[in-house]
Amino acid sequence: MSAAPQPGRLIWDPASGAGRLSVEGDWTLAGFEALRREAGRFPAGAQVRAVDLSKLGALDTAGAALLVDLLGAERLPALIAAGPALDESRRALLATIIQAQAAVQEARPPARPSPAAELLGRIGWAAEVFWKHGVGLCGFIGLTLETLLRSLFRPSSWRVTATIAQIEQIGLNAVPIVALLTFLVGAVVAFLGATVLRDFGATLYTINLVGFAFLREFAVLLTAILMAGRTASAFTAQIGSMKANEEIDAIRALGLDPINMLVLPRVLAMLVSLPALTFMSMLTGIAGGMVVCAWSLDIPPSLFLSTLRESLDVRHFYVGMVKAPVLAFVIAVIGCLEGFKVSGSAQSVGEHTTSSVVQAIFMVILIDALAALFFMEMGW
Repeated sequence: MSAAPQPGRLIWDPASGAGRLSVEGDWTLAGFEALRREAGRFPAGAQVRAVDLSKLGALDTAGAALLVDLLGAERLPALIAAGPALDESRRALLATIIQAQAAVQEARPPARPSPAAELLGRIGWAAEVFWKHGVGLCGFIGLTLETLLRSLFRPSSWRVTATIAQIEQIGLNAVPIVALLTFLVGAVVAFLGATVLRDFGATLYTINLVGFAFLREFAVLLTAILMAGRTASAFTAQIGSMKANEEIDAIRALGLDPINMLVLPRVLAMLVSLPALTFMSMLTGIAGGMVVCAWSLDIPPSLFLSTLRESLDVRHFYVGMVKAPVLAFVIAVIGCLEGFKVSGSAQSVGEHTTSSVVQAIFMVILIDALAALFFMEMGW
């Protein structure tokens, strides 16, 4: 016959000063409530130096977990070692419970930070991402310029056909949308100028407003933003799809340079297309303003053009055109760089395409703003 179950007990004599705790009886699930009450009567701050388990009866997982919680997972192995010897099966059970509780502690999610700490963390993360993007962009610009300089002295490496094909896609195919947009914006600027200047009896200066705005800022800025949304995204999607299909790895395996084959034709095509589109945008924007002046202000086109020629200096045209190659280079490099960052999935292609558009538009506006401040300080 099996022995009758013995209720579990904790024997602790604080007056002795020995610091020894005796665990007696059965520590099983059957008497778990009584065991928990017994453990609750144990003083929390007691200085236990050894544990005597020689009188321990039956022990299962529930009782072992209660002992580990009572004595602490960190201290229990040392306490058991300081007391009488314990059989291997019970020692293994206690060690398993200690390991399981340690794994649960590691798997617990960290405490949610305060809103202020979370805000500062997000700001720091954004600053780190911005810094990494800046460093990566500068490195890729250097790599592109190095490849371009090396290819200048090797005519056999020129990709003339690919460059012309890219000029057609980037420049010629974008003429309708760029012309329509700048024409409408020129009309809107003329409407606004006529509405405001009519109160001062100076509607003739609407001509100066339209010409000055489009020659210096609006033509190059609107064209660059359109190219950032239309062309930079196309560059990223094209190169990213090649990266996902391992076509770029195949190019490298053939001993060819992906920068020379994929990046340089797009950069050179953008350097040709964006200034040409900017010049066209100046013409169409001024044409939109001229139509509104003829329709709303009764200013004939001949008077509009003569006033524009007399009131505006040619330096305003140069200020607008000189920014076009810089913006073209930055847009093309950002689009190609984000394409090379694609990891291999369709989701990655979409994420980096979105990132290229955002980065390109941000850099266009930033460079244009810095250039405007520089030219204003120089008096140009």
